[in-house]
Amino acid sequence: MSFRFLLRLSLLAALIAALALLAGCGSDDDDGDASGTTEAPAATTTTGTDTGSGSSGPSIRVGLVTDIGGLDDRSFNFLANQGLDRAKEQLGAEGRVLVSRANSDYVPNLSTLAQQDYDLIVGVGFLMAEAVETVAEQFPETNFAIIDFSQAAMETKPANVRGLLFKEQEAGYLVGYLSGLLVAESAGANQTISSVGGQKIPPVDRYIAGYQAGAKAANPRVKTLNGYSQDFVDQAKCKEIALNQIARGSSVVFQVAGQCGLGALNAANEQNVSGIGVDADQGFLGEHVVTSALKKVDVAVFQTVQAVQDGSFAGGEDSVFDVASGGVGLGEIAASVPAEIVTKVKQVQEQIAAGEITDIPETVGSG
Repeated sequence: MSFRFLLRLSLLAALIAALALLAGCGSDDDDGDASGTTEAPAATTTTGTDTGSGSSGPSIRVGLVTDIGGLDDRSFNFLANQGLDRAKEQLGAEGRVLVSRANSDYVPNLSTLAQQDYDLIVGVGFLMAEAVETVAEQFPETNFAIIDFSQAAMETKPANVRGLLFKEQEAGYLVGYLSGLLVAESAGANQTISSVGGQKIPPVDRYIAGYQAGAKAANPRVKTLNGYSQDFVDQAKCKEIALNQIARGSSVVFQVAGQCGLGALNAANEQNVSGIGVDADQGFLGEHVVTSALKKVDVAVFQTVQAVQDGSFAGGEDSVFDVASGGVGLGEIAASVPAEIVTKVKQVQEQIAAGEITDIPETVGSG
């Protein structure tokens, strides 16, 4: 055996011994996160359980239960999850999301989070009101919030629930005003616009009522069409309604149907007419989307988490988000919209914020 081989062997042994020594002297104050949850009830999906590090305050645990539209609706549930993600990043909250596949998942999902002692549980959507009320009564020490339903409208008025409400009619009025001006300029004798709603529930109807009123305020000649898919998921249903409306002369289609409504915007794209997105800014879908009616669900969720963390959360009440507070409004307006129209719509937005326009309807007329 050569001297060189013996030398290499002894060096290797020394290196292994040094590494073993270092491993035995590791830090005792490792910051690894051991608080994540892993189990989920049947028919649900769990996402994100990391904690952020952006807050020096006490870390809280926040659970979010989606409506049946799911996180990929690119609007309502998607925004709620964005608000939770922001709370994780900026406030250091721990977050868990349970995705509901059917209405029957609401109570089990909410109950699962309550049983696991989450500090705040947020139900996403009007359709979840009965389930939130039921579970909130069973867990009176847990904080709940529900988007799009008033706590005061609940039969038992649970003191641990806060409603997060939006004046969708104001955002609808703005995109309607823009639409009315668009067809007045480009459609000639045809002055028709349309909307595609999901289920006929108050938040959807407030958008549509505002849309129709804004369009008629901008252009008294405008004709409005409206239809409901009775669905928030199936894009084919909304696309079919939109195609029928376009065949009847609609040159602007406003989708108010979550994931289903993406089909309506797809129809607008195929038929070379304008589309208007909802809740989130959906201009990323293409140039055919001239603007979106914004509903800042993400802001509502973030502010509610922040209130629980700093101790200012109050159940038994509602928070209302409107144009004046920046809670609803307009998305980015496409470059294809003439500057004079943009200017007029911005003026109307300022008038709504100042309280000069207040008589915006919340229920849908005959159109």
